[in-house]
Amino acid sequence: MAETLANELLKVLVKKMTDEAFKRVARAHGIYNELKELKQTLSRIQDLLQDASQKEVTHKSVKEWLNALQHLAYDIDDVLDDVATEAMRRELTLQQEPAASTSMVRKLIPSCCTNFSLTHRLSPKLDSINRELENLEKRKTDLGLLKIDEKPKHTSRRNETSLPDGSSVIGREVEKERLLKKLLGDDGSTKENFSIVPIVGMGGVGKTTLARILYNHTKVQSHFELHVWICVSDDFDVFKISKTMFQDVSNENKNFENLNQLHMALTNQLKNKRFLLVLDDVWHENENDWENLVRPFHSCAPGSRIIMTTRKEELLKNLHFGHLDSLKSLSHEDALSLFALHALGVENFNSHTTLKPYGEGIVKKCAGLPLALKAIGRLLGTRTNVEDWEDVLNSEIWNLENSDKIVPALRLSYHDLSADLKQLFAYCSLFPKDYLFDKEELVLLWMAEGFLSPSNATKSPERLGHDYFEILLSRFDNHMKIGTEHLAKYRHMSFSRERYVGYHKFEAFKGAKSLRTLLAVSIDVDHGWIYFFLSNKILVDLLPSLTLLRVLSLSHFQITEVPEFIGSLKHLRYLNLAKTKIKELPENVSNLYNLQTLIVFGCEKLTKLPESFSKLKKLRHFDIRDTPLLEKLPFGIGELESLQTLTKIIIERDDGFAINELKGLTNLRGEVSIEGLHKVQSAKHAREANLSLKKITGLELQWVDVFDGSRTDTLEEEVLNELKPNSDTLKTLSVVSYGGTQISNWVGDRSFHELVNVSIRGCKKCTSLPPFGLLPSLKRLQIQGMDEVKIIGLELTGNDVNAFRSLEVLRFEDMSGWQGWSTINEGSATVFPCLKELYVRNCPQLINVSLQALPSLKVLKIDRCGDGVLRSLVQGLQMRCGEEL
Repeated sequence: MAETLANELLKVLVKKMTDEAFKRVARAHGIYNELKELKQTLSRIQDLLQDASQKEVTHKSVKEWLNALQHLAYDIDDVLDDVATEAMRRELTLQQEPAASTSMVRKLIPSCCTNFSLTHRLSPKLDSINRELENLEKRKTDLGLLKIDEKPKHTSRRNETSLPDGSSVIGREVEKERLLKKLLGDDGSTKENFSIVPIVGMGGVGKTTLARILYNHTKVQSHFELHVWICVSDDFDVFKISKTMFQDVSNENKNFENLNQLHMALTNQLKNKRFLLVLDDVWHENENDWENLVRPFHSCAPGSRIIMTTRKEELLKNLHFGHLDSLKSLSHEDALSLFALHALGVENFNSHTTLKPYGEGIVKKCAGLPLALKAIGRLLGTRTNVEDWEDVLNSEIWNLENSDKIVPALRLSYHDLSADLKQLFAYCSLFPKDYLFDKEELVLLWMAEGFLSPSNATKSPERLGHDYFEILLSRFDNHMKIGTEHLAKYRHMSFSRERYVGYHKFEAFKGAKSLRTLLAVSIDVDHGWIYFFLSNKILVDLLPSLTLLRVLSLSHFQITEVPEFIGSLKHLRYLNLAKTKIKELPENVSNLYNLQTLIVFGCEKLTKLPESFSKLKKLRHFDIRDTPLLEKLPFGIGELESLQTLTKIIIERDDGFAINELKGLTNLRGEVSIEGLHKVQSAKHAREANLSLKKITGLELQWVDVFDGSRTDTLEEEVLNELKPNSDTLKTLSVVSYGGTQISNWVGDRSFHELVNVSIRGCKKCTSLPPFGLLPSLKRLQIQGMDEVKIIGLELTGNDVNAFRSLEVLRFEDMSGWQGWSTINEGSATVFPCLKELYVRNCPQLINVSLQALPSLKVLKIDRCGDGVLRSLVQGLQMRCGEEL
């Protein structure tokens, strides 16, 4: 790992110092010669890293040398970032000063004086770094490090998608059938309504894989009414496990004061229902905790089951399991077949006879453990010749002492990664075991740390990060856990959120002046409704000293003010203040010239953003969802050309944000909500927004719900016509409080082939609906508050017999004028073939709903509708007699 980080950092550093613009800045600050000398030394050391990477596995002194180089590289990077940030500051300052006063200042203050402060600060640092770097280079002879050519990059024999999908399992058919019988059969050995089905065995033997296959089996899915999978690991917290289970079976987020209250709610959910619970990776052996956990299960229906995967037999013995069938290692033949499947895409070596001897040797070293076989198989799935297989078979890593047989295989798979992928994977060790990664969040963090520097100019850092994430996911299959050594100088640190985070928890952070990352993380279920409290002493006494931070996340804490020191973190790239209680972002946040990602999602009290927001030239992602009190965007935000994420756009008149400013945000993508569309003054301005050229996946178009004399329906119709988004990317669409009488035809155009969710709400003047039935992928449709719609007829289907082929959920709400629905009468049996849920609420004039043309309907809810609805409903149910509704 040390070689990985050092190598990647050195690549970035040399690239930075080669840049002509950077050279000009260095000359201006009088540090060019020091940096030139530094670059030459770094280039010479880079030549030694290939040899060092091979020797660090067995030579402790080489590993220590690489660690020292890594820390020195971080120090160099901080110096270079200082220079680049100062250059940005000076450029922005000159742009904003009036020409006359700027000229006068330049005459009064010599340039040597304006550069003095930074030069005075950096020169001693550079001298010290150069001396340390030269000392490291001199040690190459003692360590036996040589300049050697790198091996050519491995080429893939096959596409990654040819890997097995996990739906089948090699060498486990007997165990699978035996466990299926236990799950589905009548267990007369217990008086309880539920019983435990244990899967016990050593690490890497395939317990979780087997449990997952059973859990997803079609017979199992249909046999049990409720299904819950919980990864337990080291933290056997009865309250936390019970809460996760409740949320899974109820789809509700509730706050419970104590375990008893929670268990009462869970008991009601499980009552008389046959459920399947998987508790994966259980280590805890306390019988009392187990009895507390299963207390609500006594209300479930007979035949309920708990699959428990564990390495610990003691708990099962305490639960009165006598004979345990432990999951054994695979036979040599099955192991060889599994290895071939992951390495070659076939189940044997018949067509790869030259590789077979090496394959057999590797399989023996993997000791029949499926996880090891998969890891090494995926590793060699990208290798094409005998020499590569021989290198793996003879690797010294197999001989390293370790009590766990799985570790050498995982280390080999990790060691084989390219340097940039190792760096990304090692970063994941910041997160706790069983942390559920959000790909988008992780990519933004990688980018903030400077790990994503694409050599290919056509690929953005975000796209590169997504590609890397998929590669890591395919190679490690969510199993690999890499620990990092305790470093003398901390660079990246994370801490788990707790209800009350006191200062004592941060004792380890004292003196961590070089810290780049400080992340608050949690493996708990979504805690959008949970409050966390952070000691003010941490904000006042500790964090201000961490001046080199690039990533800072304080999300979900009850912070009412943004600490003043944050504006001085000039290296900061990622700032997450989501779901805090802040009321405003202070003006000095605009001094964070390097900031790439700013998240204030869910800050319900936020009212104000910095006036000089336009100084954040490098900002790429700005998430302001769920900020109801924020009613104004800062001036100049449309000039941030790098901006990709802007989740909320507030249109204003006069000197506020105008919709045509969106034309400058050419990279805008993702989810976008546009509020205040009633203030758009011309259709031409809406056309200039160029929504059809942006890769928007979710679009909400909002007018105000007050229909007064200041609004004209013709203008609003013209504006909506011009706001047609990109039909190739749009997946969700909402139109809210629109004042026109007709909704634009593009809203139901079949060219929107990715559109799956549509919501039309509060459009009180519309008299008809677009042909939503033509949208080929539409799954959810909500129509609400459209008072002028009287009859819904064939215009909804566009006279297409294949209309609504994918629709699963349909909701009509608050339709005061709606009288009839002619679309699903007897003559339209081909419409809504997949509709599972139908909701009709507060439609007082509706008197007829036919069910005959809804063959897949499972859920029907009708509330506050006309009297005739009940009669038609009973008739429909009689026609469908014998079907489950």
